[in-house]
Amino acid sequence: MRIGISVCSSYRVEDPREGARFMVERADAARRAGLDSLFVGDHHVTPSPYFQNTAILGRMLAAWGDKPCGALYLLPLWNPVLLAEQTATLASIAEGPFIMQCGLGGEARQSAGMGVDIHKRAAMFEASLEMLRTLWAGEEVTETKYWNVTGARISPVPPEPIEVWVGSAVPKAINRTARMAEGWLASPGLTLQQAADSLNRYRQACAEHLREPTAVAIRRDIYIGPTREDARKVVEPYIQRGYRGFSEEALMFGSVAEVVEELAAFAALGYTDVIVRNISSDQGEALATIERLAEVKEQVEASTGQGL
Repeated sequence: MRIGISVCSSYRVEDPREGARFMVERADAARRAGLDSLFVGDHHVTPSPYFQNTAILGRMLAAWGDKPCGALYLLPLWNPVLLAEQTATLASIAEGPFIMQCGLGGEARQSAGMGVDIHKRAAMFEASLEMLRTLWAGEEVTETKYWNVTGARISPVPPEPIEVWVGSAVPKAINRTARMAEGWLASPGLTLQQAADSLNRYRQACAEHLREPTAVAIRRDIYIGPTREDARKVVEPYIQRGYRGFSEEALMFGSVAEVVEELAAFAALGYTDVIVRNISSDQGEALATIERLAEVKEQVEASTGQGL
């Protein structure tokens, strides 16, 4: 099992430079902890500071290294030619493999703010991904149904193939993922049992399409304290405020040993990657959790007998 991180992009700060600095510091801490991958998310027309993925990841890569990195893109919200250029450029900057995570984007206000008909997002997603693959290969694209693109090419093209992971939850979307992508990203709000059920559904879809995924990943929002009591004290206020609408069982918090046990459970199910995201918005607490992940990573490797 690999342990990566998705660095939070949203910060309620008066000085936007402070939020950007927080993200770079977390990327540097993740490198020092030996984490296996680095990602950032995608959101638009936000009421509070949200650092946009392409630009901030380019900055964070200076603190990262040669392990895999990537960003999430909500494909219907992006012009595919622009996105192909942006991702190919990031892949050229990165010292290691670049992975594109992607999804549909189901928030009506966000779609409206970006000028996209949310009811067309599934068809736009498929058309966009097909265009991206063609453009990354250095070939010409014409598409007139959604973006009115004629005779487009990009340069540079990625120095190596870009792997695509798709986030999906409902059966129809999981089937689309198995058909179109190299990897699957399970929903972060799933409990362990729900994660097992969804993984079985994804495996069945892969079998139907004769596909073998390169990655089966899930995100866990996480806090690691020196003890379980300390972790509970930090996380409890977030739970009381209804943290992201997740059930408490979908959150990963506790001591190093307890987090190792939870991660091992996902490895036993067959997940190849767990992508963590900090629960705490406090920079000191976030960095302490990332630092403790170094010990977690060593113990998961020892308990599962798998190299990380």
